Amino acid sequence: MKSRSRVAAHLTERETRVLEAVVRTYVDTAEPAGSRTLARRFDFGVSSATIRNTMADLEDEGYLTHPHTSAGRVPTDLGYRFFVDRVVQPGHLAPAEKKRIERELLAGDSTVEQVLQNATRALSILVNELGVGSVPPLDNARLEKIDLIRVSSSKVLMVLTVRSGLVRTVYVDLPGEAPTDVLDGLQQVLNERLSGLTFVEIRQSFGERLRDAVDDSAAQDVLNIFIESSDDFFGAGSEGPDEVVLGQTSAIAAQPEFASNERLMDLIALTERKELLARVLGTRATAAGPHVTIGGEHAPELAGFTLVTSGYRLGRLRGVVGVIGPTRMPYEKVIAIVDYTSSLVTQMLEP
Repeated sequence: MKSRSRVAAHLTERETRVLEAVVRTYVDTAEPAGSRTLARRFDFGVSSATIRNTMADLEDEGYLTHPHTSAGRVPTDLGYRFFVDRVVQPGHLAPAEKKRIERELLAGDSTVEQVLQNATRALSILVNELGVGSVPPLDNARLEKIDLIRVSSSKVLMVLTVRSGLVRTVYVDLPGEAPTDVLDGLQQVLNERLSGLTFVEIRQSFGERLRDAVDDSAAQDVLNIFIESSDDFFGAGSEGPDEVVLGQTSAIAAQPEFASNERLMDLIALTERKELLARVLGTRATAAGPHVTIGGEHAPELAGFTLVTSGYRLGRLRGVVGVIGPTRMPYEKVIAIVDYTSSLVTQMLEP
């Protein structure tokens, strides 16, 4: 699986087994793991004193740490990274789990936005993390048609439909009241001269393609608005807040990590930083397979979290679905569910 691996040190078989045991115990209990607890839960075949010495070595090497109030250890970001890269095996979902994911994704219509809403909600519920998804950036999307819908005397809703089935809407403020026949004529011209082009091609040649497109001065005034704002109207949309879909926060907020008001506020602040999330998710859309980043591997705003994503396809377009959660995460289960969900999203959206 794709990751920003920084694990270079070699661990002995015993160190690997003890580290794995600490991670699994901490994930299950949310309590620091002590040597006696590990000796009871796992068949190491050695004394708790030997386990304790091994844990001390792992702490010296940066894989474990211990809270000031506890003699037990918890994994560090490096410990989790080793666990994900060297211990985690591809997970297999039970038929019942697959059916539940399929049932959640099939609820409602099959628009991109609805499918992503269903996917992020399902991920939030199934793994008790915050589901996230990205609407594909439109640079390589080919325009199918443009509809101009009057909202008021001086405002129009422009509906952009691309060939992969994705729909983008943009409100356009007009310089004054535009007659219906002017809007109808402008819609026809836009479709004749732009349909079949990618958004990149439209941005690069919009003014040239629409030059001398209309004779009427009122129509020209309206067309000038489109020419002046074509970069915004036909932008890639990869960093806009509306391009990120979030699942339910209730499940993740109930986890022990967010018992303190400070940590809960960090989580709430993160959900409000959709521009940040859009940038982060946008860098992962072309990654093959599950992509896992942990704690300090992120920007400071995400330093206390793990992000697990997997890409989906929409024709030539790419997006991701996944989860954000605390670094104490059941990685095998989460990775398997995220990967299966992304494959279902692709199946539902492929034209």
